[in-house]
Amino acid sequence: MTAHQNGSTSTEISDFLLNCFVRSPSWQHWLPLPLSLLFVLAMGANATLLITIRLEASLHEPMYYLLSFLSLLDMVLCLTVIPKVLAIFWFGLRSISFFTCFLQMYIMNCFLAMESCTFMVMAYDRYVAICQPLRYPSIITDQFVAKATIFILARNVLFTMPIPVLSVRLHYCGRNVIENCICANMSVSRLSCDDVTINRVYQFAGGWTLLGSDLILIFLSYTLILRAVLRLKAEGAVAKALSTCGSHFILILFFSTILLVFVLTHVAKKKVSPDVPVLLNVLHHVIPAALNPIVYGVRTQEIKQGIQRLLKKGW
Repeated sequence: MTAHQNGSTSTEISDFLLNCFVRSPSWQHWLPLPLSLLFVLAMGANATLLITIRLEASLHEPMYYLLSFLSLLDMVLCLTVIPKVLAIFWFGLRSISFFTCFLQMYIMNCFLAMESCTFMVMAYDRYVAICQPLRYPSIITDQFVAKATIFILARNVLFTMPIPVLSVRLHYCGRNVIENCICANMSVSRLSCDDVTINRVYQFAGGWTLLGSDLILIFLSYTLILRAVLRLKAEGAVAKALSTCGSHFILILFFSTILLVFVLTHVAKKKVSPDVPVLLNVLHHVIPAALNPIVYGVRTQEIKQGIQRLLKKGW
C-alpha cells in the first residue's frame, strides 16, 4: 500500500504481522492440537444442529429458529478467528493483509454483540414461555423471530461499524507487529502514531452499552422466571420449568464468565502474562461455539430425538 500525504488516512504498511504467543513458546507446542479439535467439534456440532432443525418438521418453531441463528453466529465467529490462529501455529503464516485485519476486527465485534443480543431474545422467549404460557403462541410467533432477527442485525451492524472505521483512519507509520493472535481493536490501534483515545473510549463505551444492556435484560428475565417458578405449586412443575431454562442459562453463564475473566485479566495486566488475555480471547471464539449445540443437544429432548432420527435415516 503506497503512502499518501493526506494525514489521517496515510499509511506506509500494506500488512500486519501477528505475534502469537511469542512470550510463551511452550504454548505454541501444546495449544494447536486441542484448538484444532475444538474447531472441528464446533463446526461439526453446529452443522449437525442446523441440519437437524432444518430437516425435522417438529423443530420448526420460534425457539429453534433462534437456536439456529445462534449456531450460525458461532460458526462465523469460529471461522473468522480459528483458521488464522491455526495457520500461524501449523505453518507460521503470521502475515495478515490490511483489509483482512480490519474485516476480522469488524466481524469479531459485530458477531459477538449479535450473539449477546440473541441470548437476550432467547431469555425473553423463556420468560414468556414460563411466566405467560397461555399467551406464548400468540406472542412468540415466526413474525416475532423475523422482527427480532432484523433488530439484532440492524443494532449490531450499525453500532459496531465505527470500531474498524476509527481504526482504519489512523496513520500507521512503521510498526506493523500486532502483539496478539487476532486483530483486536486496541492491539491494532496501538501501532498507529496518532492519538487513539477516541478508539479506546468507543470500544469501551460501545462494548459496555451493548453487552451490558443485554446482560441486564437477561438477568431481569431470569429473576422474573425464578420468581414465577418458585410460586408453582404443581408437583414436578418447578423441575420442568428449570430444566427448560437450564441449558440456556448454562450458556449465558459461560459466555459472560469468559468475558468477565478476559476483562479482569486486562485490568490486572501487571500480575498476569500478557499472553493470558490473548489466549482467553481466542478461546472465547471457539469454546462457546463448541458447547452451545452440545448443551442444547443433550438437554433438549426434541433435538436429541431429531438427531437420532436423522442418524437412523442416514444409516
